[in-house]
Amino acid sequence: MTPGSIENPRTDSALASSAERSQGSDATLSEAWLTIRKRKFIIIAAAILGIAYGFYQAYTQPKIYESHGEIEIRSGSSNEFRVNNTSLGAANNSVLPSQVVILKSDTILLTVAHDLNLANDRDFMGYKTKPAKFVDIDTDAAARNSVLGALQGAISVSGVTKTDIIHISCVTLNPQLSAKIVNDLIHAYTFRSLNTSAETSKRVSDFLSTSLGDLRQKVETSQGQMIELQKKLGVLGFDPSHNQITANLDELTRASEQAQLNRIMADVRYRTLTGMDRSAMDEAVDPIKGVPNSSQLPSLRAQLDLAKANLAQLSATLGPNHPQVKAVHAQVDELNKVITQEQDRVLAQAKADLTAAQTEEARTNGALDTEKNAAYQLRDDLVAYTLAQREFDSDRTLYESLTQRLRTAGIQAGLESTEIDIVDSAVAAVSPSLRPTSTILIIDTTIALVIGIILAFVLDGLDTGLRNVAEIEAISGLPSLALIPRLRRDSAGEGPGLSTVVRNVRVLSSPKSEFAEAIRALRTSLLLSVAGREPRVILLTSATPAEGKTTVSVNLACVLAQRDVRVLLIDADLRRPTIHHRFGLTGKLGLTSVLTGTATLDQAVQHIAELHNLDILASGPIPPFPTEMLGSDVMRKLLDEARGRYTHVVMDSPPLLSVTDSVVLARDTDAVVLLVRHGKSGKHAIRRARDLLLRAGAHISGIALNAVDLSSPEYYSYYGYYGYSGYGSSGVDSAAWDPKSGSNKGDKS
Repeated sequence: MTPGSIENPRTDSALASSAERSQGSDATLSEAWLTIRKRKFIIIAAAILGIAYGFYQAYTQPKIYESHGEIEIRSGSSNEFRVNNTSLGAANNSVLPSQVVILKSDTILLTVAHDLNLANDRDFMGYKTKPAKFVDIDTDAAARNSVLGALQGAISVSGVTKTDIIHISCVTLNPQLSAKIVNDLIHAYTFRSLNTSAETSKRVSDFLSTSLGDLRQKVETSQGQMIELQKKLGVLGFDPSHNQITANLDELTRASEQAQLNRIMADVRYRTLTGMDRSAMDEAVDPIKGVPNSSQLPSLRAQLDLAKANLAQLSATLGPNHPQVKAVHAQVDELNKVITQEQDRVLAQAKADLTAAQTEEARTNGALDTEKNAAYQLRDDLVAYTLAQREFDSDRTLYESLTQRLRTAGIQAGLESTEIDIVDSAVAAVSPSLRPTSTILIIDTTIALVIGIILAFVLDGLDTGLRNVAEIEAISGLPSLALIPRLRRDSAGEGPGLSTVVRNVRVLSSPKSEFAEAIRALRTSLLLSVAGREPRVILLTSATPAEGKTTVSVNLACVLAQRDVRVLLIDADLRRPTIHHRFGLTGKLGLTSVLTGTATLDQAVQHIAELHNLDILASGPIPPFPTEMLGSDVMRKLLDEARGRYTHVVMDSPPLLSVTDSVVLARDTDAVVLLVRHGKSGKHAIRRARDLLLRAGAHISGIALNAVDLSSPEYYSYYGYYGYSGYGSSGVDSAAWDPKSGSNKGDKS
């Protein structure tokens, strides 16, 4: 990073994401390319079949003749008089597609089939001979469907872009028949258009005539209702804002308010007089306004006061028994009596005034309510009149409009004939129409290639065999230790002076071959599979039989022995032992002999002259219960003894899914190698074998893919060096092989 520059985390993450996407895309493309290369013969075969079928189709295609005609759908003068004024100026948007569908409708096609008797035409139906009996498409449904299907396939109808022209073409085996079909189709379509227009106009006229009769009756009814309401209102041209009812209503409203005020004042006066002292009544009468005052209480009260003053004066001068005093005293009593009577009269008068005011208020309110009801009825009548007038106006307008439309529809039928114009009539073709051979070949070959590629990917997806390292590692979850190439029959082990061991062990007969290098790679991976030490007891097994366990075990033991360390090869397959045959040894004494106690390890071990530090422990006699023997304590003790004597112990074992011998042995080993044969082992078998070993507590070092075809494209990246100088594919370097030392000179592996 340069000074002053700043790292951008977003940019870095974006670049990383882009790199991951690019890598994923490249991986997907490379896998697809590998699938195509692997299944190339299927794709090539499909392409060859496509080419062959293309030539066959090109040279056997029938000679067909095509005739075509054109018609124009014009927007004629009838558009000005249409009931529904829809212009045909936008024919390309709405009208032309509809007309194209009509031209290929079953009705018109059946008309053409009837006119030309196509059901009995040899050229059209493809009959080799004339039909034995007449075919009637009206009664024979199968024949009708057959003719319609043939016509729909032979006729092509399409609109010309940005025009009002429709192109019609027909293809048959007869040039004259093709032209007849096109011309008859145009004729049938034109006749249908004219007939449909006339029938449509007639239906519209009939409908409008029927509707007009009902509408005329409705207009007359509405007009009669409006006249009756006018009579009820009293005058024509009634004005609701100026009438006697409204004026009376205003006057009564004001009178009602005045009567209510008078009643309130009378009530106040009456309640005041009844609730006050009689001595103060003469003072409380006058202040009450709005009520007539005819009381004599003030004058009587003045007379009483004067009489009382006179009485007091006379009593003081003349004495109480003086006649004049008694006369004045009698006058005072009479005035008190009169005042009392006047007070009673004032109260009675106030009550009478209150009653009169209440009566007046009630009558005024009653008259007002009556006038209001009359006003409400007037309003309802006015609303009904307004609605009746609107309904009458609406019905009259609709009636006049439909009358005008009826007159227009009457002349529309005569103007529809200008809508269709024949631009070109069909003529018989001079030469047949054939597709070019190159076009047929390109199409058929392309289709065949696509089918071949699809078939290749389908077969590759249905193939459950494991064929590459990435797939095996993904399925098993185990690392790959080595890729072991397929052994081929060659002259490597057929020399006249070679022993049985050299002939059967490829790492000895071809020490510089690809197979030998793969076994050495397996040896290196195994020695590094256990952290901090080299595994001593190594078990080779597989999921299913015939995956190459014995071959790999024998060659691995030999490669380990070439390191100048002591190696013991044990044939632990007590059901089908074959290791002693590979080395030309006897199988009468071996592992079962040691386990049963009939021989010791030293007695059962056999030696070979080619590798002095490699010992072989054959299987021995086949026992009745191999699993019990391999899982016994004696077998454990035997392995412990072998650990003390040998640097490495290599065991060949039966397949995992067939018997449980390998599962039993795996518990006491340092490393387990699971062999997978290229293209043979299935995904489920590998998963099952791995699970069995994991449950047994075995230390699985990894997998080895056996019998790999190095010429296949998916393994070129792994073995791109197989042509490197110094590595031969086969053959024994006689100068380098030393029979006495049991090794190759200069072999430092």
